[in-house]
Amino acid sequence: MTHEFKSIVQQAAAWQNENLKIVLATVVALNGSSYRRPGVRMLLAENGKWVGAVSGGCVEKEVYRQAQHVFDNGKARLMSYDGTYRLGCEGTLYVLLEPFVISDEFLSSFDRALALRQEFSIKSIFEPGTENQDSNKKQGSIISFGSNQLTFQPNLEPKDFDASENFDQRFGPLFQLCIFGAEHDAVALAKLGANLGWEVHVFASPDEHKTIDFFQGASTLKTPTFDQIDPVDFGENTAVILMTHSFNKDVQYLLALKDSNPEYFGLLGPAHRREKLLAKFLEYHPEAELEFLEKLHGPAGIDIGAESAYEIAVSIIGEILSVTRNSNPQSLRDKSGRIHA
Repeated sequence: MTHEFKSIVQQAAAWQNENLKIVLATVVALNGSSYRRPGVRMLLAENGKWVGAVSGGCVEKEVYRQAQHVFDNGKARLMSYDGTYRLGCEGTLYVLLEPFVISDEFLSSFDRALALRQEFSIKSIFEPGTENQDSNKKQGSIISFGSNQLTFQPNLEPKDFDASENFDQRFGPLFQLCIFGAEHDAVALAKLGANLGWEVHVFASPDEHKTIDFFQGASTLKTPTFDQIDPVDFGENTAVILMTHSFNKDVQYLLALKDSNPEYFGLLGPAHRREKLLAKFLEYHPEAELEFLEKLHGPAGIDIGAESAYEIAVSIIGEILSVTRNSNPQSLRDKSGRIHA
């Protein structure tokens, strides 16, 4: 969710520079099932444009129609949308619509939280029973960066909201994908990771002679020596994948990362290469913790019959998602119960 909200903030800043009025739509409650869950958002501008989505596409036009009231009077309102008779939207969504104005304080606090990988939270306060109509209750959202609380509406303070219900949401640091390797399959993985909204960092040895432009979507290209790698940087909300195509480099990177604790750690290549790699690693580091060795996923990826670089990247991305979300990959056709947890 953090990457989606980041995209919304970036677009809002751009529209605000064009002096456009902006409305933020947040799904705050759900009865039944829906394509998306509470906490998803979309951003609407008075010129008819929007980014993000609160459904699979069947709700957005109605959201924009209702947002006209907010554009006109500058007051937040709660809307509902019953998708019972629409394929794929079988529940009732409750969406909070509110004016969205980015202050300099908000923008600097938000950028700081992302850069320092700090959590933040949003509390959206709404009044049930006032759906699709104007309300005397003050509704809206409060974003908290530690003890610093800000609203999205410049004429309201956090203490001003007096609606009776609230939806609370926490945002962690952006998920980061750390790729050790600079070949074409690393390019494919970087691009797919970036398309998911992940922060992608590529690590290559200085002799690779690559530039950041080679890796579409990557945030950084770093060329540290092995002893300059700090394992502390690879922990929560982080996936690491070794894919240098050099056995010796993979061994040295593995040794440099032996004290790291990413949520996912993958090794590219067949099983016999993994065994050879771990044997050499244990020669240099026989006291290695079993917990670290058990964290390694090699060969990296799930079995989807992948052949090309992009197919292999899809396989690896799929395994990262399954590991970080504690899910066993299976066909949804064979899954009983709800699709979403």
